[in-house]
Amino acid sequence: MIDQLAEILQTGGLKNTLFPPTSRYHGVETKILEKADGQKVVYLKRRFVPQPERFDLLQEHVVTENERLDNITAHYLSDPEQFWQICDANRAMRPGELTEIIGRRLRITLPEGIAGGTNA
Repeated sequence: MIDQLAEILQTGGLKNTLFPPTSRYHGVETKILEKADGQKVVYLKRRFVPQPERFDLLQEHVVTENERLDNITAHYLSDPEQFWQICDANRAMRPGELTEIIGRRLRITLPEGIAGGTNA
């Protein structure tokens, strides 16, 4: 099975379809590592966190006591699994760090590459 998947990936047949457009890994290139025993391991290339300036700001959210990022994300983006978008917009490697400090201002933005209007 892994050989069939590796072959498909190698030819580029599933490059952007391994993960849905809502995934932080959508469009991340795959690579294949061939181990000494001939076994092939498919893996994702490293994904770098984009620069926050690449996101158009919609508004800011001020963190309050006992808030969770999934709840903040559900409120603003209507999907708690999109927490990674708020992480990217705030250059956070660890999601939990965004809600550790009460009063921290979180940038709520459009997705990377989506330009907003001047009144957004």
